[in-house]
Amino acid sequence: WEREARPSGLLKQTALNKIPGRFQLHQEALPHLPVPPLQQTLDRYLLALQPIISPEELSHTQELVAEFRKPGGVGERLQKGLERRARKTENWLSDWWLKTAYLEYRLPVVVHSSPGVVLPKQDFLDRQGQLRFAAKLIEGILDFKTMIDNETLPVEYMGGKPLCMNQYYQILSSCRIPGPKRDSIVNYAKGKKQSRHITVVHNFQFFELDVYNSDGSPLTADQLFIQLEKIWNTSLQTNKEPIGILTTNHRNSWAKAYNNLLKDKTNKESVRVIEKSICTVCLDAPMPRVSEDIYKSRVAAQMLHGGGSRLNSGNRWFDKTLQFIIAEDGSCGLVYEHAPSEGPPIVALLDHIVEFTKKPEVGKSPTVPLPMPKKLRFNITPEIKNDIEKAKQNLNIMVEDLDIKVTVFHQFGKGFPKSEKISPDAFIQLALQLAYYRMYGHACATYESASLRMFRLGRTDTIRSTSVDSLKFVQSMDSPDKSDQEKADLLRKATQAHREYTDMAIRGNAIDRHLLGLKLQAIEDLVSMPELFMDTAYAVAMHFNLSTSQVPAKTDCVMCFGPVVPDGYGVCYNPMEEHINFAISAFNSCADTNAARMAHYLEKALLDMRILLQAAPKSKL
Repeated sequence: WEREARPSGLLKQTALNKIPGRFQLHQEALPHLPVPPLQQTLDRYLLALQPIISPEELSHTQELVAEFRKPGGVGERLQKGLERRARKTENWLSDWWLKTAYLEYRLPVVVHSSPGVVLPKQDFLDRQGQLRFAAKLIEGILDFKTMIDNETLPVEYMGGKPLCMNQYYQILSSCRIPGPKRDSIVNYAKGKKQSRHITVVHNFQFFELDVYNSDGSPLTADQLFIQLEKIWNTSLQTNKEPIGILTTNHRNSWAKAYNNLLKDKTNKESVRVIEKSICTVCLDAPMPRVSEDIYKSRVAAQMLHGGGSRLNSGNRWFDKTLQFIIAEDGSCGLVYEHAPSEGPPIVALLDHIVEFTKKPEVGKSPTVPLPMPKKLRFNITPEIKNDIEKAKQNLNIMVEDLDIKVTVFHQFGKGFPKSEKISPDAFIQLALQLAYYRMYGHACATYESASLRMFRLGRTDTIRSTSVDSLKFVQSMDSPDKSDQEKADLLRKATQAHREYTDMAIRGNAIDRHLLGLKLQAIEDLVSMPELFMDTAYAVAMHFNLSTSQVPAKTDCVMCFGPVVPDGYGVCYNPMEEHINFAISAFNSCADTNAARMAHYLEKALLDMRILLQAAPKSKL
């Protein structure tokens, strides 16, 4: 990791000697997120609108942009404010983004914000296997936590540049707290009172499980197994009130119920134990048996929402940053609260744990008797019971409304586009554009997240996958007037354009966060909202019918999340060498969207694009 330290010669020790503030030194060496030039963003904004709005709307927006960009005008004033903010803060965007994208967002975190991850099915079939696997998984989590605590986590690189590692320090021992207008996040990872326990939930009952011995060493898998058996045997009743269901509600309703719940001293202590825990492990009842072809889609739903109040949704605390889910039938995965972190750090943790669970046990476990894990008590007043009933009803509506399809595309993986010298991500994104165009006859605003972790405290910006070039390609694809050669050239040109937008985005030069910053700057300056942001074109540009993300993993898993608009799709994918895992979501309440249909069109688009490239010789591009 020596490359990572900028001051040359200062740090020659190995990673084993914990250097105080090693993480901090790394962070301080990272560049600050730039504020892109105003004129550049405005030009690119008009370009991004071209494929998704009518020529009439575009000419109206061109006038608004011309007004906004005048020398000495409102745009320049806001831009100067942003540049001032960038000079004064570690990252001009991160606080604003955390608030607007997450903490002030009032819809339930379930489905609308928290992503799930589906892991390969484990081969155990009973409680014994479930608890053995859970024990090994917890041991893996603690192994990863040691690297975080000792700051020996290897720094990640992207294109040779070191990345911000801050998100790793936010995902354990943290929890979201509901508030009436804005939520907050608490983090117990640092300081004197570090978390020593995890929360385990079984049959809607919560337990505090201490995972360290008195000498500070983590419990071994054998010890953890014994403790999990104790938990299991003291939570056999299945008629308990599902207190965790409260966390699935609309944030304002949950904030009211939360304050109400915490009036009672016992309840307050129990909730604090959950909030302070390292993470949550949910021991779920077996999933209802389904046929092989829909099994993975059902698991995805279990990870996102728990299947409803009659199944496992009460076996969660959705405000907890990390919840690992292990069902008795071998289904497993996780769900995470999105505010502290993006997908990649979560997947890196997951990859580490999965590798760890494959390792054989080493050495004998200490035979000291361990204390009984503490069951968390809740006093349920009639008022709280009523809050639970309301949350159940709302959740069950959400469960019924989510249409999710997990599909494995077996014909090829990232190997094929690579053999054609095309970025696999650009290839998949273009296939999505083609599928959508064939289904609806027009293009739509498309969101793909791009990492800003090259910068200190960087989160994400948007890759707008719908471009002038992508539209030209999808329009040509089924047109009889174009030769295969012309179509193949347009395909390559479109993937190249996507690659360029991606590079621009990860370097902090995309348009979405900059436009958001200008808008928030206007609100902060108490000036009237510029016309540019009141324009219908702006609303169309921000209405992402396709919300997408590539989350690559070593493990053969797939992440999933809900759509971000009522008539849209959520599409997440993990391209492996020989296949691609997709998770596609939509809402049943929208008659125009259908996840299985989108999956079908996507598969066809991928195959048609391969046939096209194989038919046409490599181009001169």
